[in-house]
Amino acid sequence: MTINLTKPVSKRLLFALLTITIGVEIVLYLSGFSLLAGTIYDAIMVSSFFIGLKLQPRLSNGIQKTKSQLIHQFIGAFLLFVLGSTMINIYSSYAFKDFSEDYEQYVDAYTDVVPNVEPELESGQPIVPVDNMWEVVGEIDSIGYDIFTDILAGLEEVWRLAYIILILLVFKKVFPRRWEKGRRDIFVMLALFITSVLFGIDHTLNSAQSWKYEVGAIVTFANMGLLFGLILLWTRNLWVTVLVHSVYDILATLSWYYFEFIVEIAVLVLLPMYLVLMAIEKKQQMKRSIEVVVNEDIAN
Repeated sequence: MTINLTKPVSKRLLFALLTITIGVEIVLYLSGFSLLAGTIYDAIMVSSFFIGLKLQPRLSNGIQKTKSQLIHQFIGAFLLFVLGSTMINIYSSYAFKDFSEDYEQYVDAYTDVVPNVEPELESGQPIVPVDNMWEVVGEIDSIGYDIFTDILAGLEEVWRLAYIILILLVFKKVFPRRWEKGRRDIFVMLALFITSVLFGIDHTLNSAQSWKYEVGAIVTFANMGLLFGLILLWTRNLWVTVLVHSVYDILATLSWYYFEFIVEIAVLVLLPMYLVLMAIEKKQQMKRSIEVVVNEDIAN
């Protein structure tokens, strides 16, 4: 995999990789002070989709999967991330109480919706119809923007893969002897660790909080980033990882606004599907193995 990831990179692709890594870091920091920078960040994330199309073949190394296998892989990766993120959240709630409490307060304040309480009418007072259309439109606009940013958040996995490729290229140049000997797993693990730490730092770049909050946020989101990175390397599919990231963020947003346990409900729905697909896949593998044995017997 490392050989394929570190194939020669054209100047155009190198510029694109630097744009969606270092360029994004700069723009993300500036977005805390400028609306224009935030818009540029969104534009870069959208354009990273097309860069991902160039990077996916490097990651997959020609491995092709059926639609059933991809669905099975996505569900497995999603369930793994939910389990891992739950453990991380439990750990953070005890190890970084300031961050955990402040983050909960932030979510409550961000999603605070004033209930539409109709005033009590006095006896004989006529009922005046109230048109709540604009309130509904405003809520859709607010939630719609959050869903849009959740979709873009999934494309952060293109950012991760681009960083991994750049870091591996640096290691290949700096440690040529060790690279040629084939001892490259340590380089992949270091690249994964570095990108995870950067992922955690990026979630604090445009915020101004206490140092306790910042440390808690960096550690928590770095662990989340490590999970996404492991899923990326396990599946060897950029788009499966992007989809897991986006779907999880969308469900988290919906849990903020509407259904508190929607992530857990999704797990209960997907787990039986995963087990069924696993059983089907094993049955197909057994069938293929029997066919191979029969064909060999016929040939002999």
